Amino acid sequence: MRIGFLFNHDQIHQIAHSLPIAIALAKGGFAGEIMVATTNGQLAAEVRRLAGEWLDSKIQHVELSLSPSTARISRLLEHVVPASKLLVYRDNLDFFRSLDILVVAEKTSLLLRSRYRLDNLFIVHTRHGAGDRAIGFDKASARFDHVLCSGEKIRRRLITEAQVDPDAISIVGYPKFDMIRQAGRSYHVERDRPTVLYNPHPSPHLSSWYRHGRQVLDHFQRHDDRALLFAPHVMLFQRPFVVTIDRLTISRAGVIENRYLHGDNIHIDLGSRASTDMSYTTAADIYLGDASSQIYEFLLRPRPCIFLNSHAIQWEGNPNFAHWQAGEVISDPAALSSALDRADALHHERYRAVQERLFAESFDLNGRPSSERAAEAIAMLAERRSTGRDPLSAVRAA
Repeated sequence: MRIGFLFNHDQIHQIAHSLPIAIALAKGGFAGEIMVATTNGQLAAEVRRLAGEWLDSKIQHVELSLSPSTARISRLLEHVVPASKLLVYRDNLDFFRSLDILVVAEKTSLLLRSRYRLDNLFIVHTRHGAGDRAIGFDKASARFDHVLCSGEKIRRRLITEAQVDPDAISIVGYPKFDMIRQAGRSYHVERDRPTVLYNPHPSPHLSSWYRHGRQVLDHFQRHDDRALLFAPHVMLFQRPFVVTIDRLTISRAGVIENRYLHGDNIHIDLGSRASTDMSYTTAADIYLGDASSQIYEFLLRPRPCIFLNSHAIQWEGNPNFAHWQAGEVISDPAALSSALDRADALHHERYRAVQERLFAESFDLNGRPSSERAAEAIAMLAERRSTGRDPLSAVRAA
């Protein structure tokens, strides 16, 4: 039995969602082969750093690449679309055919079914994040053979909105929390003043950055009584243009002007490791954002939240914006100063209990490491594939 874990992205933010499962499989003595495949040097380096001694002992590392002709095509298109991410499948079909099970955190790998007809490959989706965006519950989710999810909220929406078979879902908790506990964080805040994390999403139709982001930075440049961690989603500034597929849009994130770099209360991080290892969501005193799933990682420890509704979204009662129940929603940065001033009081009076409920619905954490629970589910899927029996049925019945 050969199980492969694929990391195929421009950035490293998805690694912590499934690499802990591969490591847990190795630690648990899985009898088959465990393969980890990466598609660029940045991903390979992060996998080597996090997997440590398990790599090349119990886990084999494969670095997938493009053929010279495909690489030339990719370079022409890469500024606008993730060409290498899409083309790498075609150039590595022999590797994917060699697997019995493929574990992925994204949905692009479904091309192996729809485009390249690898119908015998069993594909498991670990998802990445526990957010509320509608794209996380689209019909593509039902095309996986099995889905691992963090909690009951995700399971419920997968069944009702994506029509995923309930028997094809396992609730396993959140393996990223395990990785952060083991590997630690790479950035620590000096506590000389309250710290606000501004964490806008990249999608133009959801993000507050394009319309209001610089006004947020201006506010903290003028008011240095609070520190600002500006750590947007790592894909916001990855390319000159941001293209989204759930609602076809294209926009430019632009550049960060030098004037924001001179004060001592603004820290800007457009995509380092600290943007992915919960350094900022752990350190901040207040969360300011819009549609990023990182809000749920922030709620690991309840604290005040403020949401910037830059698109006049009718959000109340909308499950795609359930996280906006966790704090005050404002529609313009002009209201930011007063919202910050009352954030602590509102949190204790109104929002803390809501945050605890939202977190409990999103994460099923039972004291056992989530990566172990996920590894057990995958090992049982492997047994079913090899023997024809379904050991997962007993787990689901329990």
